[in-house]
Amino acid sequence: MPSYLHELILLLFRNRSDSAAELLRELDVSLPEHDEVRAESSDLSNLQPAEYRADLVLFLLHQTRKVLGVIVEIQLGPDDDKPYTWPAYIANLRARHRCPVCLLVVTVKEAVARWARRPIDLGPGSQCQPWVLGPSNTPLITELRNAQANLELAVLSAIEHRQNIDIQLAPRVASTAIVASAAAVDAERSRLYLDGILISLTEDAPMSLEAALKNSLGFEYQSDFARRYITQGWVEGKVEGKAEGRAEIILKLLALRFGPVSEAVQTAVRSAGVAQIDAIAERVLTAHSLEEALGSMC
Repeated sequence: MPSYLHELILLLFRNRSDSAAELLRELDVSLPEHDEVRAESSDLSNLQPAEYRADLVLFLLHQTRKVLGVIVEIQLGPDDDKPYTWPAYIANLRARHRCPVCLLVVTVKEAVARWARRPIDLGPGSQCQPWVLGPSNTPLITELRNAQANLELAVLSAIEHRQNIDIQLAPRVASTAIVASAAAVDAERSRLYLDGILISLTEDAPMSLEAALKNSLGFEYQSDFARRYITQGWVEGKVEGKAEGRAEIILKLLALRFGPVSEAVQTAVRSAGVAQIDAIAERVLTAHSLEEALGSMC
């Protein structure tokens, strides 16, 4: 059964299908001109009895014509079957839709990425070469404006770089994704992405990362699916004791946009009511100054 992390990463690509094209460009893949990226059935079986089902199938379209098929596979560990099934995925999709096809493998461990990058020998003179995205070549999203422009990529960046040896960089990537998730999308997706980031950070993450996030954002990890959506309080401000957590996120957002926030402003935000915090959240993304973002609180 697919793991939670597998399903979360897959959902990031489903929610923003053009992320696959953007990441292929990061891998120096030359993509054909296209107007749209569309998800289609991931059933890659042919008329033979064997069943082949990829995680996700996307098509780049140019004026309604399919110009490239992209098979996305989330691979969290080595699998001896994949060197045999991946070429079948590619061949079946190419034959069915009469267009070029490539395979994008996404993994969260560099050892698995090295395994997946190995050319697959199909026989004399023939090889299959997957394109592989892992911690070493996933874009680092550390700027809030970039996270807001592509939230799914920001969340993926936080997951991929959670074990980065740079103890300052990993919390910065994670906190940028967290702030963008809390402030920039609808409540349902906010809860999902916040939970996903927090859960992924507690799996195999260095203790220094956990400590840094607690210090910078006031997070208290309560897994068991983030203690069944503890992040709902940060997003909606309706759960007792969670308004303080949302205030901390707003303070972090203010600091990311306008620089260090004074003790006086921190105190004012932490003592503000839910309505005031909501008002700041609405203004902070478009305000040109800290004073404009705070409004009447100044």
